[in-house]
Amino acid sequence: MKLFISADIEGTAGIVNWKETKPGDQYGYFAGQMTKEVASACKGAIAGGVSEILVRDAHDSARNLDPSAMPRQARLMREWTGGPACMMDGLDGTFGAAAMTGYHTCAGSDGNPLAHTMNPGLEKVLLNGMACSEFTINAMYAAYVGVPVIFVSGDGMLCDMAKELCPGITAVATTWGIGGGAVGMHPQEANEQIHDGMGRAVKGLKQRLEAGMASDCVIPLPRHFALEVHYREHAKAYRASFYPGVIKMGAKVVRYEADDYMDVLRFVMFCM
Repeated sequence: MKLFISADIEGTAGIVNWKETKPGDQYGYFAGQMTKEVASACKGAIAGGVSEILVRDAHDSARNLDPSAMPRQARLMREWTGGPACMMDGLDGTFGAAAMTGYHTCAGSDGNPLAHTMNPGLEKVLLNGMACSEFTINAMYAAYVGVPVIFVSGDGMLCDMAKELCPGITAVATTWGIGGGAVGMHPQEANEQIHDGMGRAVKGLKQRLEAGMASDCVIPLPRHFALEVHYREHAKAYRASFYPGVIKMGAKVVRYEADDYMDVLRFVMFCM
C-alpha cells in the first residue's frame, strides 16, 4: 500500500503562538516536534503494512521538516508547486490512503489559538453553509481522486470535526485550545499515540477493504459546491470579486459556486 501524508504545524502538540510557526522565537523546537510527529506517523504506517509513503510538507514555506528524520520508505515533497491541490500536492488515485498530521480547526472557531482556514486573513469560510477547515478542503480532494483519509492528528476540536465528516477515521488529539492558550500533550506521548494510531488506521483500512466498508473514510462529495469567504479586509474581498463567477455579497464577503470540485480548488488557490 502507498500512503500520502499532508503535514501542517498549527496542530502540533503544545504550539500556541504565530511566532512559533515561522523561523525565530521557538520555531526550531516546534518544527522539530512537527518532524517527530510526522516520522512517528510514517513508522506507525510501516508497522501497519505500508510499503511506500509520500510526505507533503504543507506548512507556510513547505520547508519545515527534517528529511533525515524520515524513515527510508518515505519520500518528502518540499516547496510549493503552484498547483491547486496545494497541501495535497502529489496525491493521486495510485495511493491506497491519505493522512494528515498537525492539523488545526477552522477560521471562526475557538478550538485552537491558531485557528484559520488557508491563511489568517479570513474570518470565516463556509462550504454549503458549514464551517470549512483545511481538513475539509483536503479530505474532499482525497475523495475527488478516490482515496480514503484514514488518520488525522491535531487539536481536539479539529479531530471531533474530522470524525463527524469521516466516521471511520482514526484521530489523535495532541493539543486543546482554551481561549488564547492551549494545553498540549507531552511531546513523547503525542509521538507514541500518533505512531500507534496510524498503525491501527492502516490495519483498520485493510479490514474495511476486505469487508467492502472503506466508504466511511471518504467524505461524500456534494453535487454542487457553494463557497462563502469572509475576509478580514474589505480590499481582499474586492480583489476576489474579479475572479470569474464570484459574487460579492458584502463589503468583506464573496461567494463562489461550482459543480466540479477542481473549480473550487482553483478559486481557493487564487482567492484564499
